[in-house]
Amino acid sequence: MDVVDRIKATLGTHPIVLFMKGTPQFPMCGFSSRTAQALKAVHADFHAVNVLEDPEVRANLPRYSNWPTFPQLFINGELIGGCDIVVELDESGELGRMVGEASRA
Repeated sequence: MDVVDRIKATLGTHPIVLFMKGTPQFPMCGFSSRTAQALKAVHADFHAVNVLEDPEVRANLPRYSNWPTFPQLFINGELIGGCDIVVELDESGELGRMVGEASRA
């Protein structure tokens, strides 16, 4: 299975996916840490992919998503954005709504 198929399979299997540096328990950059914390704050049940452990995903996801940096949050297969966007959505209450809808879908 090539890397794009693996990315698509991950997005198809999990409603909320965070591609990040490190893990939610041990984030390896501040942006990944803040994004994971925002998801935890809204009680999101999310799947995390550590791009530091998968160089193919790290190299190819930016081309797949047309988003150059990490972390990258996807909900229902759609790119939501990176840290700044997720934090803004959390502060506005929109992230909680999106997470709620994804878990009901």
